[in-house]
Amino acid sequence: MQNHDTWSLGGHTFTSRFILGSGKYNMNLIKAAVEDAGAEIITLALRRANTKKEENILDYIPEGVTLLPNTSGARNAEEAVRLARLAREMGCGDFVKVEIMHDSKYLLPDNYETVKATEILAAEGFIVMPYMYPDLNAARDMAKAGAACIMPLASPIGSNRGLATRDFIQILINEIELPIIVDAGIGRPSQACEAMEMGAAAIMANTAIATAGDIPAMAGAFKKAIEAGRSAYLAGPGRVLQNGASASDPLTGFLHD
Repeated sequence: MQNHDTWSLGGHTFTSRFILGSGKYNMNLIKAAVEDAGAEIITLALRRANTKKEENILDYIPEGVTLLPNTSGARNAEEAVRLARLAREMGCGDFVKVEIMHDSKYLLPDNYETVKATEILAAEGFIVMPYMYPDLNAARDMAKAGAACIMPLASPIGSNRGLATRDFIQILINEIELPIIVDAGIGRPSQACEAMEMGAAAIMANTAIATAGDIPAMAGAFKKAIEAGRSAYLAGPGRVLQNGASASDPLTGFLHD
């Protein structure tokens, strides 16, 4: 993919469209994400940065990689705002992924509380990246509240089920004038490629790579798939015929020598 195909978040420019979610955190995963997948953004759960020194994830994220603290564990807007402020005080920067879930079975994000947290944090100068269930009205509210992007789930977090919400994500891509970053549930490089072909700005993945038999190889496969999907989107995919067929070569004169 051409190097000039960059994208922006909150005034920051990126060339890689792969973002690592570090929930299933290990050193091999971080190393592979940076070296083999080219990740320029890595999420950081505050609890990972606040453990014993020898386990501190901050010690293993290379310089130059953008930290994306998330509010994992927050059950409402108030808790999410508190976690974001704490992350900033710890020196993690102004980026924040707002994650609010009080459903412990399905781990679905609370769009209503996410909108409230987005509005508060955006007003405080955070670059807010809200994780949400793909709903157009909620996405519009988040955009109005000052979100820097929209991060719809593809399927339940950690499930590797792929683009279960494909049609709803496509609506967001079509209607929201912010980067759409497909997050949660992407389980295969082919699924990441499809999301990029749809017009997504980037892909966040974690479990698909962390649970692979060969982590570096899978990270590299995701990089190639994301780049291929982006290139296909820019090229303009060909038409799809719902009925009948159309010969790739003209049939006129077929019976005449």
